[in-house]
Amino acid sequence: MFLSCPILAALLGMLIAQFVKIPIHFISTRELKWNLMFSTGGMPSSHTSTIISLTTAIGLISGFKSNEFAICVVVSAIVMHDATGVRRHAGYHAEILNTLLVDFNSLIETLKNPKIKKPESREKLKELLGHQPIEVFGGAITGIIIGVVTYFLYPF
Repeated sequence: MFLSCPILAALLGMLIAQFVKIPIHFISTRELKWNLMFSTGGMPSSHTSTIISLTTAIGLISGFKSNEFAICVVVSAIVMHDATGVRRHAGYHAEILNTLLVDFNSLIETLKNPKIKKPESREKLKELLGHQPIEVFGGAITGIIIGVVTYFLYPF
């Protein structure tokens, strides 16, 4: 077979988690957004689903006491921490910067000083970068399920 079981599990973890975001978003908001398939953030975390699918497949193949599984667990913890920590806070910063940009443009318009140039319109920064802990948990559950199913369906 072209792909190993762990790589296939990781790819499926990413693709399925990204696709599942669309119906979950639709159920919660009644808004169909196909671009969620290619965006960051949201439920479930595709980064978490990807790494946990890989970790689960490695654990099932190499054993849960193997060095390979230990490495995967450590990398998984880093990815999940990053999703709920650094990336989530970067999203908060983007939200504040977007508000400041709107306020600044409003101030310039209010002053109406001909010597002051209006700043160029800039595209808003993406605010949905990281994940709530429940979204990471959803990604972990998705990843475990995909890793196990891939392992049992993979033709060794």
